[in-house]
Amino acid sequence: MTDTTEASDASAETKSGQQDLGLIGKFLKGTEIDTRLLGMFGALALIWFGFHIYGAVFNGFGAMLTPRNLWNLSVQTSSIGIMATGMVLVIVTRHIDLSVGALLGVTGMTMGIVQVEILPQYLGLGHPLIWIVTATIGILMGMTIGAFHGWLIAYRGIPAFIVTLGGLLVWRGAAFLANNGKTISPVDSTFQLLGGGPYGTIGATGSWVVGIIVCIAIVWMMVSSRRSRQRHGFAQRPIWGELTVGGTSCALVIGSVLLVNSYPWPRGIVNQYAAANNITVPPEGLFISHGFAIPVLILVVVGVLMTILVKRTRFGRNVFAIGGNPEAAELAGINVKWMTMRIFMLMGSLAGLAAVVASARLNSATNALGLLDELYVIAAAVIGGTSLAGGIGTIYGAILGALVMQSLQSGMVLIGFDTSVQQIVVGSVLVLAVYLDNLYRKNVK
Repeated sequence: MTDTTEASDASAETKSGQQDLGLIGKFLKGTEIDTRLLGMFGALALIWFGFHIYGAVFNGFGAMLTPRNLWNLSVQTSSIGIMATGMVLVIVTRHIDLSVGALLGVTGMTMGIVQVEILPQYLGLGHPLIWIVTATIGILMGMTIGAFHGWLIAYRGIPAFIVTLGGLLVWRGAAFLANNGKTISPVDSTFQLLGGGPYGTIGATGSWVVGIIVCIAIVWMMVSSRRSRQRHGFAQRPIWGELTVGGTSCALVIGSVLLVNSYPWPRGIVNQYAAANNITVPPEGLFISHGFAIPVLILVVVGVLMTILVKRTRFGRNVFAIGGNPEAAELAGINVKWMTMRIFMLMGSLAGLAAVVASARLNSATNALGLLDELYVIAAAVIGGTSLAGGIGTIYGAILGALVMQSLQSGMVLIGFDTSVQQIVVGSVLVLAVYLDNLYRKNVK
């Protein structure tokens, strides 16, 4: 009788514990939202509002949450975010790449030399193929260097830390020697559009088209996922959970469109544009929206393609299998060495693409291009939930991590923090992120 009573009490306590989860627990279960994702959004909101309020109180004006700053922030995040998506795969497989910043610098310098000093001699100044040839050379160069690093790591057994640390020094020095440390500027006018700026955008109409397409894609993916679950007999997410996730995602997209469209071109550029196109400027001025910048669209496309690669292909499954247990993965028939080399090739290609964006945004190629970017890329991946122990990481998390890191840096610049203070804060945040990652994995276990 006593045992029955104790069992009943235990059952009642279990039900009570489930009820104690309350609305938050039911919400997380029904929407299947990753708690880390919520944490990153919370940290981002804290950073944005914190710096904005600080500026308003102590400087008389809060500049953090203005359309201008948020638009610039999205452009500044692009190159780091592009490389962070590749760093996820590197860290997931228990490696590290310290050379991405130097790789960006040497490919950026090479592209500068190619498009300013070489191609105009053969194609003519301003030829429409210059930017295509230049970008292709930069990406292929990054891929080649990444393949070399991967070969040393996979087939010669040299630790990734040593190979990429050596690469950091070698390629940074090569970037300096390529043009004796001189700055190459300006770059090709069409190439420059890849870095953003008033002309490197798609305007208000184009932004609405992109926003609508993205919302349609979100709805299609949710319907497709629901049908797939039903077909394979998996548990369905409740309708209210689907509507909450889909509605919130579309609201964020539409909000982003409204934000970028509310940031107008500077008056001087508007007047130049009007004069060049025989447009009469009214007395109150002409409002022309920036819309989404081309670097941001490049980042979005890279994020989508990398997510598909990771979640929908054998390559992605093999990456996480290697990260979970390299020995078991090799016994299961995965060519770990070839996979490692391919991962570093991909990382090098993304560094080359990031160099396209970074050099185009600066309208020049300098020896300082990409300096310390490797730290921000690694920090973005780790803050985004990629575990240094391997086997865990997401592409969207890395992009959000890049946005968090860039927001921190931008906010500190806006309120006048010294460069040394910025470095202290960034280093502290990185250490804190790793500590929180360790706590999270212990709780999961």
